[in-house]
Order: sequence, then C-alpha cells, then structure tokens
Amino acid sequence: MTINIDAVRDYLTGLQQQICDALEQADGQQQFLIDDWQREKGGGGRTRVLNDGAVFEQAGVNFSEVHGSNLPASATAHRPELEGRNFRAMGVSLVIHPRNPYIPTSHANVRFFVAEKPDSDPVWWFGGGFDLTPYYGNQEDCKHWHLTAQAACEPFGSEIYSKYKKWCDDYFFLKHRNEPRGIGGLFFDDLSEPDFATAFAFMQSVGDHYLPAYLPIVDKRKDHAYGEREKNFQLYRRGRYVEFNLVYDRGTLFGLQSGGRTESILMSLPPVVHWQYNYQPEPGSAEAELYDIYLKPKDWIDE
Repeated sequence: MTINIDAVRDYLTGLQQQICDALEQADGQQQFLIDDWQREKGGGGRTRVLNDGAVFEQAGVNFSEVHGSNLPASATAHRPELEGRNFRAMGVSLVIHPRNPYIPTSHANVRFFVAEKPDSDPVWWFGGGFDLTPYYGNQEDCKHWHLTAQAACEPFGSEIYSKYKKWCDDYFFLKHRNEPRGIGGLFFDDLSEPDFATAFAFMQSVGDHYLPAYLPIVDKRKDHAYGEREKNFQLYRRGRYVEFNLVYDRGTLFGLQSGGRTESILMSLPPVVHWQYNYQPEPGSAEAELYDIYLKPKDWIDE
C-alpha cells in the first residue's frame, strides 16, 4: 500500500496557515507570532501564537513533524508491535482560549503517524478531532457544533459521527472529577481503514470543518456583556483544561516523553487560570446550569 507523506505534510501546513489567517481576521487586533524550531533528535515545526487579542486571550496553532528511532512508552504501551521501529509523527494541534467567557474554548487536532523497519510493511494511522469547552452553555451553539461535526463525517458513512462522538465523550473525561471536559465533538485514532486515500480524506474533512464549526459561535458571542463573576468562573473552569492536558492527554504525554519542544507542547495551557478549594456553584445559577445541563453527554443534534 502506498502512503504519501508529502501530501499529508502539505495539507497540514496549509491548514495551519488557513486557520491562523481566519483567527486573525476574527480577532481584528493581534497577529500570530511565528516561531520556527528544530528538534535535536529529529524534526521540527512551526509554532504560531496569538496573545492578548481583542477576541482571543491566547490562541496557539502548532504544526510539528518529529522523527526518531525509538518510540516513547506512551506509544508502545498499547502497540507493542511498534517497538524497534523508526517513527515519524506530524500534525496540527490548536487550542483557542477566548477573552469573553461566553465564547467556549475550542481544541482541534489532526495528525499522521508512521512507524517503519526494514523488510516489513509500515504501520501507519491517522487521528484527530475537535471538541468544545463552554463556560456558559448555549443550546444553539452546541447543536451547531455537532451538526458541523456530523457533516464532516457524513460522506464516510452514516454511523461514523455517532461512533466518533462517543469516543470523544469517553476520551475528554476527567476521571478524578467524574465530569466531561466540555460538550465533546469528534475524536478518532488508529485510523488506517479501508485504505490510505480514504483515511487521509477523512482526516482532511475533520480539519476542514473546524473553522465552520467554531467561527460562527465566536461571532455570535464575542460582544456578549460579562462582568467579574463570569470572568472568575471562566478562570476557575480553565483549571479543568489544565488538569486534563497534564494528566490524560495522549498528545501532551507523547510530546514530552519523545523529547518534543516543551514550549510548543504546553502552548495549549491558558494564560490565566485559578483554582478554588471545593467550589460549589449557587443552585439555580447560570454557573450551576453548566454542570446540570451541559456537562452531561447527550444527543445535541436532536435536543
């Protein structure tokens, strides 16, 4: 089976540029800092970060391509057949932390992995997805997000959306808090069926649907009035984002264990966050509504 690494790389670098251009236009104030870097053990990337914008408090959009001769434990623990293989991993990963608490934080990632050794077929797969983390829930936003996710999957089979929605709900779950990180979206990994062309096309469809999923929500909520209470709640809930990324996120663990660039790996963390001991939202409040209604997996499309 023929795999086209150059085509994947070209798509990913183009996607990074497209997303950064669109986010700059949506922010209207700041531009992305560009930081090209090399990895001592092989590979490199381009990290792009927008700070202190009118709409986005911080937005990070990272392209990386790393390679090496030894895979980290996070990669071989569930795939022992990968031991002893050279590897190449590339992807675009982004996290957007908005200024207004009524705009959800969003995350997206699309990636490709291949492991090779002489006299053996390569082991390869695609992965990725996108998910939404609101602070103040909105049914209209949730439905739009999931309808767009469904549209990304529809050409590949009517069952694909529900399969990857459930995987997203299960993956972005903080076991120690017994709560989901947000309202989900799509998550897929280890995708190599039925062939390279189809798997690659699906990864592209997920990447191409991120902006149509997120930007209409940003546009609707960016001018919503808020005060100190709403901002403090946003900062508190951002703590959940930090907890998930540092405890559970596979990409973070892979990057750190494989000797990746720490600044680029941890660009997903919010610029300002706080924790509060034993916080309990006031019953009946908008903050309580997040827990009571939105942090529960459900069929958002048919809500």
